[in-house]
Amino acid sequence: MPGFEIFGDEEKQQIAEVLDTGVLFRYEFVNERRGIYKVRQFEEEFASYCGVKHAQAVTSGTAALKVALTAMGVGPGDEVITQCFTFVATWEAIFDVGAIPVFAEVDETLNLDPVDLERKITPRTKAIIPVHMMGAPARIAEIKKIADAHGIPVLEDTAQAAGASLNGRRCGSFGLCGTFSFDPVKTMTTGEGGMIITDDEDLWRKMSEYHDHGHDHVVNPGGRGGEGRSFVGFNFRMMELQGAIGLAQLAKLDEIVAAQRRNKAALRKMVAALPGVSFRTILDPAGDNASFLAFFLPDAATTRRVNGILGQHGAGAVYFANNTWHYYPKWEHLLAGSTLAQSGWPFKEADGRRRVHYDPAALPQSAEIMDRLLVYPVPVKLSDERLDQIGKAILAAC
Repeated sequence: MPGFEIFGDEEKQQIAEVLDTGVLFRYEFVNERRGIYKVRQFEEEFASYCGVKHAQAVTSGTAALKVALTAMGVGPGDEVITQCFTFVATWEAIFDVGAIPVFAEVDETLNLDPVDLERKITPRTKAIIPVHMMGAPARIAEIKKIADAHGIPVLEDTAQAAGASLNGRRCGSFGLCGTFSFDPVKTMTTGEGGMIITDDEDLWRKMSEYHDHGHDHVVNPGGRGGEGRSFVGFNFRMMELQGAIGLAQLAKLDEIVAAQRRNKAALRKMVAALPGVSFRTILDPAGDNASFLAFFLPDAATTRRVNGILGQHGAGAVYFANNTWHYYPKWEHLLAGSTLAQSGWPFKEADGRRRVHYDPAALPQSAEIMDRLLVYPVPVKLSDERLDQIGKAILAAC
């Protein structure tokens, strides 16, 4: 899965146009690039696709989170609530801006539980990051309502949900901003790369300046602005080759999602034969980007036993209860407070006092859900032979 499965002439043509100019940098070199600005074009087209006014391309989905949080003014002393089932990048970015991640339960959407979200809000909460995990929308309307009541901005982590929507509105466009990842296993890919979308022009301008060392980006032919920097920045710039690939992949995104939906439906029909099976709550099946099929079995023992049989027949599913990249109790470095900083930061203050401690048993609702969860990634290309293999494995498990 997914975008890399359909690399073709379109990507090659876009890349060739960049190589013909000899300019890989997204800024400057006006005469040499002959009007070709692939990253800028990618930003404009991605914003249009998502139905928002602005998009900021960056080097990764992780960078997108950090750039967005920084532009939102989140920093030391702040708390940011997110969910316990997500990729580690979500909370790494929170730590990296100096804030403290606060983890909340997920429900059977496998996304942030609004009930537990409200319990976790404190006067120090400065942002909420729901994650549209595995391509399906979170309860974003309920989350946004709670956030608005407390005056807290919402940053949607849409890393795995490019092309997904809820009731006709693109995921990532509900909150103050939304972040996307284009790494090698995302629905559309640029190899590495990320994007932030927003309707807030001031926030977008801060992101634009911060991601490029603070350059103000006012019109200055041949340069990157009037050099009237307002604040310090860093380097999270996307390069032109990534922008070129992104343009080609974006043009295919709806076709990718359509193919995944067909393949997911075929897999779901097979999985439905398992005794006692139930499926993840999908709030809007028409908006699911269908990159994963998630299902539950009655209890943890049955789930492990069934997956063992599936694995013996070459069709094992992902058992996220044991996954060390995406699930809170398995983040041993988080739980242990492991860091390269001699001071112990971000887990300790400079004077050695502990800032935060995480209990692996703190989220029992999520643990019960994850213990019963199995997941099949859904490819764009699913051969009849592979489908038959999975079908036979499920029959054996039955």
